[in-house]
Amino acid sequence: MARNLLKNPSGEEELKFWELVENGGSPWKVEDMPGDCGHDFCSEGVTKYFATSFELCLKRQVIDLLAEGFSSEQLDAQPPVTVQDWYCGRTDCGCTYQMTVCLLDENHEVIQEFRPDSVTLDPDCDDCSWKQVSHTFSDYGPGMRFISFEHGGQDTKFWDGWFGVRVTGSSVTIEV
Repeated sequence: MARNLLKNPSGEEELKFWELVENGGSPWKVEDMPGDCGHDFCSEGVTKYFATSFELCLKRQVIDLLAEGFSSEQLDAQPPVTVQDWYCGRTDCGCTYQMTVCLLDENHEVIQEFRPDSVTLDPDCDDCSWKQVSHTFSDYGPGMRFISFEHGGQDTKFWDGWFGVRVTGSSVTIEV
């Protein structure tokens, strides 16, 4: 099994390794599963999640693939790159979720991007349980040297505190 290239994907080390791109409202927070008005996670070993607030919260990691031990030759062979993320809402407040993952060249120029439509979770018509988004990049051409992984969101009622989307269990893997 390929190793996860993201560091601290579920908040075990609070916000270490994450660049806080947007830190609005009551800033990013790490909470224990299942949290207030939350759901248990569907996989053993994930005990924490990142919680967003009433203004946009986005966090990012940029992975240096050469520093992670991949060779230029391996990367130029266009190995499949799989990204996965888990998100959920609270049962008492709606929220939005978004993610953007980019394959970058040596100058941090975008080679290929995955940006699914933003998701709105409404507890009145959705159980707000944990959902997974997954994508595999292929046929993206040579030159990939970095991967940028960014995700987050906010609540829809602008309540003070951490009523926005929750994220955890994120991963970036490369099959070489």
